[in-house]
Amino acid sequence: MTKNKFLIVALLACHCISNAQEFTSYVNPFIGTSNFGATNPGAIAPRGMVSVSPFNVSGKQNILEKDSRWLSNPYVHENTFLTGFSHVNLSGVGCPDLGVILFMPTTGKVETNHLLYGSTYTDEIAKPGYYSTNLDRYNIKVETTATTRTGVSKYTFPKGESNILLNLGLGLTNEQGASIKIVSSTEIEGMRTVGSFCYYKPEEAYPVYFVAKFSEPADDFGVWKKMNIYHGIEGKWMPYNGKTRLKKRFRKEVVGDSIGSYFKYHFDKTTQVEIKVGVSYVSIENARENLEKETENLSFEDIYKKTSLEWNTLLSKIKVEGGTKDDKTIFYTALYHTLIHPNTLNDYNGEYPSMATRETLKTSETRFTVFSFWDTYRNLHSLMSLVYPKQQSNMVKSMLNIYDESGWLPKWELNATETTTMVGDPAGIVLADTYLKGIRDFDIDKAYEAMVKSASQLDNNPLRPGIKEYISTGYLTTKNSGSVSTTQEYNISDFSIALLAKELGKKEDYKRFSKRSISYRNFFDKKLKLLRPKKDAQTWYTPFDPLAGDNFTKNIGFIEGNSWQYTFMVTHDTKGLIKLMGGKNSFANQLQKVFDEDHFDMANEPDIGYPFLFNYVKGKEWKTQKLVKELVREYFKNTPDGLPGNDDTGTMSAWLVYSMMGIYPISPGEPSYTITAPMFDKITVELDSRYYKGKTLVITKEGDKDGFIRKIQLNNNTHKGYFIEHSDLVNGAKLNIILEN
Repeated sequence: MTKNKFLIVALLACHCISNAQEFTSYVNPFIGTSNFGATNPGAIAPRGMVSVSPFNVSGKQNILEKDSRWLSNPYVHENTFLTGFSHVNLSGVGCPDLGVILFMPTTGKVETNHLLYGSTYTDEIAKPGYYSTNLDRYNIKVETTATTRTGVSKYTFPKGESNILLNLGLGLTNEQGASIKIVSSTEIEGMRTVGSFCYYKPEEAYPVYFVAKFSEPADDFGVWKKMNIYHGIEGKWMPYNGKTRLKKRFRKEVVGDSIGSYFKYHFDKTTQVEIKVGVSYVSIENARENLEKETENLSFEDIYKKTSLEWNTLLSKIKVEGGTKDDKTIFYTALYHTLIHPNTLNDYNGEYPSMATRETLKTSETRFTVFSFWDTYRNLHSLMSLVYPKQQSNMVKSMLNIYDESGWLPKWELNATETTTMVGDPAGIVLADTYLKGIRDFDIDKAYEAMVKSASQLDNNPLRPGIKEYISTGYLTTKNSGSVSTTQEYNISDFSIALLAKELGKKEDYKRFSKRSISYRNFFDKKLKLLRPKKDAQTWYTPFDPLAGDNFTKNIGFIEGNSWQYTFMVTHDTKGLIKLMGGKNSFANQLQKVFDEDHFDMANEPDIGYPFLFNYVKGKEWKTQKLVKELVREYFKNTPDGLPGNDDTGTMSAWLVYSMMGIYPISPGEPSYTITAPMFDKITVELDSRYYKGKTLVITKEGDKDGFIRKIQLNNNTHKGYFIEHSDLVNGAKLNIILEN
């Protein structure tokens, strides 16, 4: 009997382990590492501060080299020459930053020039929380994993002379400045300066601190520093002029630009060495505590299993049935990408650097960072509210902390710095959307105050350039950069303020901001049926080319796009746009031209909602279903180039997750979705009981898989129309989509 019980327990344990691997097995971290998707396959924990990424963008041996072009990722799939493994990285961003604290294992004599010690590599494996490869030149196997604040590597060295190098001179950008100190034969500590996102605001560069511990004591160690070249008499006196100075067994702190350290070993057999690298944006002491608290007494395998389980738990919140293996892979990889940013900023003890001053503050929850709101307000935060509302709540609280610290909501915040990248004032849209979806465990009065401030303060307003003209005229003229698209963004934000004002009973604000939210109508050219910039209140900008701005070319009136790619980006007032265009048929015909004449850009945010707009025209809803399916099949694949372009911190991935589920938040700020045909037979979303009454949201599909929607049922009752309220879905709903040809 005892043996039988043991057997049953063992079988159940095996079953649990099998289930625990189910969702992570459908993630392919190589998706997005080509075609400028800007993701990387490095090991990272959910929302991790640290990721251990292979760094292969330095050296002329590579197809894409970081210093030869604008490159925002530490890894490119087509590249073949690797120069280390960076420990702080960004995923799916359009501007370079971070990509520093690079460790590299080598064999033989110590070489400090990364262009000389780099290596080709083979046999790459990547899965959530794990990456491995073999370094061809050295016959070294590298395996990496991570906790939230620590990167962990395991190097399998061959017999002989081996080294572990730390290069603090190399990084994704050319921001400089670092310090290093060898504490013992098993420990290093130091700092690296980072910043200058988009090569902008270099005066706001900031430090990232680290502590690294090795499982084996080094037989020898030292530091290096490459000296600048001095000319004239002074240079002649210097025997080390322009050369790299190697300081053997040096234990004092070294400060400089091109500096690093080496740990040397003499192995008499194949040997594994584990390195644990703790990181902090506050201090070396905190980096050490992060390392100890998250990894002490845990092996590489222990840490990987724990991180993999964390990934599996989060990914399992959405269960899909049906579809091909590739369908599931692109879906769960997209969901994986949405769980990288925003990521954790605070240390294990709760400390983090504040905005503006970078003084040390403390939180009892998670302080998030990397708020790329121009991208993510459109769909990612809505997805977090639906599936991971506690995370979204903490993100909102982080936004309000940023407001407390700096006086303003974030625009494009990165590690407690405001990059002010892109246009608009999008944070308020996220705040309104979150609250109206029922996540209300944050200070809504403070949130509303912050939103109104950014929409009203006329002087020294960093969030709304041109606000004086916007309020006095109602829109921006061509004396302001991107006048049309910026006005549109302000309109969408004002619409969200109006929605929240209505909910809070602020009637006058509701009227004021509702009126402001439709001022884009002043740009509508009836002849062209497009939005067109104005020089002043009476004069169109001429000559005007609606195609100017395509493929990021320079244009007047629009930011990263042209008139075709922006005209329909007024989803808060689609009915108003339909009226301007002369009715639903005229609207549908003009919208169809976007696709027929190849104006649609799947890789850029302004028009990613376009395919869903046919749902506003009765009888044309099939076009939304056809387009969404075609776009998914064309642009999202289980290959390195399987994203349409820059993932934009998960925005493109969120578009895919929603599209494959069959719902989409077409109007950011409004707690509703539009409906299309799901791409799985059944989707089950596990709802968080702390925020929603229902246990699950179940979306099912039946009928002809290649057909179009004939009927929509909500809880077995016929649902009219192609729009549905968020509240209808989170009270324990079953949404059934019936298709026929």
